[in-house]
Amino acid sequence: MSDTTTSLHRKIGGAGDLQSVVRTMKVMAASSIGQYEQSVRALADYYRTVELGLGACLRKNGPAPLIAERKRQTDTAAIGAVVFGSDQGLVGQFNDVVADYAVKTLAALPAKPEVWAVGERVHARLADAGLPLVGLFTVPNSVKAITPLVGQILMDSEMRHSQGEVTELYLFYNRSISGAVYTPVSQRLLPLDKNWQGKLAQLPWPTGNLPEIMGGGIATMRALIREYLFVSLFRACAESLASENASRLAAMQRADKNIDELLEYLNGTFHRLRQSRIDEELFDVISGFEALRVEALPRHPPLSG
Repeated sequence: MSDTTTSLHRKIGGAGDLQSVVRTMKVMAASSIGQYEQSVRALADYYRTVELGLGACLRKNGPAPLIAERKRQTDTAAIGAVVFGSDQGLVGQFNDVVADYAVKTLAALPAKPEVWAVGERVHARLADAGLPLVGLFTVPNSVKAITPLVGQILMDSEMRHSQGEVTELYLFYNRSISGAVYTPVSQRLLPLDKNWQGKLAQLPWPTGNLPEIMGGGIATMRALIREYLFVSLFRACAESLASENASRLAAMQRADKNIDELLEYLNGTFHRLRQSRIDEELFDVISGFEALRVEALPRHPPLSG
């Protein structure tokens, strides 16, 4: 065998240390999944409230110019897209899946795209695909860090939207289905289409007391639309992070299993080699003993004739 007991012992120790790191990452990923999924569930009631408020405004005022679909103001107007990916590895095909989906979807749209990437790794994949990238955001590392990111995205997109440079805004992200299984999805945020407005206007009010819109109807609608955009972006980011950690958890589970198999092989090899060395030493002792025993036997002089 080319390995010695010393080298095998070193490999076993290194594999054990790596397994400790992998299991720590498994625990962190599982904990993060719960936090992000809980944040998405917590948004559900607030999102429902925003929808009811928008429905009340639409029933009273009808579609406002702010949210009505409009034609592109210039021939150079582009379609904005926000693609949520990851900054870290060990997530399998997570970034490839969402990047490929975004590339195919944007290629089918009539106008040229302008893309904001959330995550360095998905940014690199989108750049390799030839998409024009106008911004790069760092992936949040906690639920609290999602809000500042959403604020940055809203400011950048609103500035370009107000200048007529971007007339539509799409979101692309991975959404968890079950366990480590996820699928890429997209959502068009702007402009808010007429079908969506019509569905909101038909939402029944949950109580017998009809709502009253305070202040100007347009001002209230603007405020509710900002909240709708915020909730949509927050939810997309949280679902992407939950999917990312689910993918990382699955990768760590596979790594943990592979390390277990490697440790079993190394330990088995180590014990076989150690036993082989012990057997060799025993054979040497026995051979030496036999040699000494032969030398210690009395020698009789030869018989004379």
